[in-house]
Amino acid sequence: MDKRRQTLLYLLSDFATAALVWLLLNVLRYVEVAQYDGFDTLAFYLTSYQVLKGQLLIPFFWLILYYFSGYYNIPFGKSRLKELFETLVCTAAGVIFIFFAVILNDLPRSFEIYYRIFFSYGAMQFFLTYAVRYSITLHALRKMRRREWALHVLVIGAGQQALQAKADLVKLGYRITGFVRIDATAPAVPENELLGSMDDLPQLVAAGPVDELALAPDALPDTEIIRLLYSLYHYSLPIKVRAGKNNPLARGQAKTIHGIPFIEVTANHFSEAGKNIKHAMDKAVSVLILVLLAPLYAGIALRVKRSSPGPVFFHQERIGYRGRPFTIYKFRTMYQAVGDQEPLLTERDDPRVTPFGRFLRKYRLDELPQFWNVLRGDMSLVGPRPEQRYYIERIVRRAPYYYLLHNVRPGITSWGMVKYGYADTVDKMIERLDYDIMYYENMSLSLDIMILIYTVKIVLTGKGV
Repeated sequence: MDKRRQTLLYLLSDFATAALVWLLLNVLRYVEVAQYDGFDTLAFYLTSYQVLKGQLLIPFFWLILYYFSGYYNIPFGKSRLKELFETLVCTAAGVIFIFFAVILNDLPRSFEIYYRIFFSYGAMQFFLTYAVRYSITLHALRKMRRREWALHVLVIGAGQQALQAKADLVKLGYRITGFVRIDATAPAVPENELLGSMDDLPQLVAAGPVDELALAPDALPDTEIIRLLYSLYHYSLPIKVRAGKNNPLARGQAKTIHGIPFIEVTANHFSEAGKNIKHAMDKAVSVLILVLLAPLYAGIALRVKRSSPGPVFFHQERIGYRGRPFTIYKFRTMYQAVGDQEPLLTERDDPRVTPFGRFLRKYRLDELPQFWNVLRGDMSLVGPRPEQRYYIERIVRRAPYYYLLHNVRPGITSWGMVKYGYADTVDKMIERLDYDIMYYENMSLSLDIMILIYTVKIVLTGKGV
């Protein structure tokens, strides 16, 4: 199963369908309108500049609309009923937009012609698009039922839990690539299916085929399970574990498939459409801020340089999406001497903070360079604040479900920051964690907008400390 190939197939079919429908619509527009407006032949009309421009641009418009609907995010395992509904909603939205933006410029002989063109366009766009999509989806489902296509799962574990995970996954139509031993305990799985140890995992994933990972340890401490999970994030593959009463990951999203409960530990509750819109909004806003506020950046940089010896920017390693480390940037707010000390959290009235740094922190202006992190894809506008590995290791000992926050990109602002504020101890970090988990479990574009509004209010009132 090649996800990129399947996604490309949907893309090409949608483009071709949109182009064909627009061509058919232009034939109808000629019959109903254009032949009465000076176009002597159909060929003359179809080769005119405006029609040719639309013939190229309109299909791309539909691809952009379908992208933001989230249709291309999951190329396999589509629900045919959901696909029908998504196609219908997208078609309705797209046809309405194109009608008012393009078709309404036509001047037909009677008003009823608008209705004929509108409903004809909507019907052709929906039925042709859905028919092609349905055939592609049905072909994929048949291949999966016949086991000609299957998602390959590499099971991390080699004990009784791994055997149970294999049985469950096979029932769901997955194909087991093999097992990876976690420790030196005698394996319960067949020797010929044991591919190696955790040290061999990078080579096994690279050699493939591996589409997903399944974590199935037997008896391990909670902290060791969390450590294993973080090591698996590196491979950017979906990860699932079988739900259990004593599983430290049980606060994850439990998804029951045919009566078999699995925790999709790399999934979150955000809709596919919401993910794409949020990602595009992050990029657009970060570019806008970096360009429009360039004079402010320059002014702050000059003041930081004058306030005390040292660099303008402070940078530090933080742990972000899927447990990957990245470098976060801020305007420096402390005296240079603290740079090489053991990780310390900033306290209220901290003597290490410069006078100008205190002002920056009060209005959260020290966070402005993080829009560069957003543009790079390290962060989002809204999301849980990223922490240092040093503190994460201490947090997960008491709150192992902290790992959930790494299923989304960290943010410049967060629900925890606007409702709780800065945390200067691990205890306070854990208290703030409840707000971030609440955000994770209720992610939506409307919640993001609300958090941004709260953040603007905090910045303008100077309540950032």
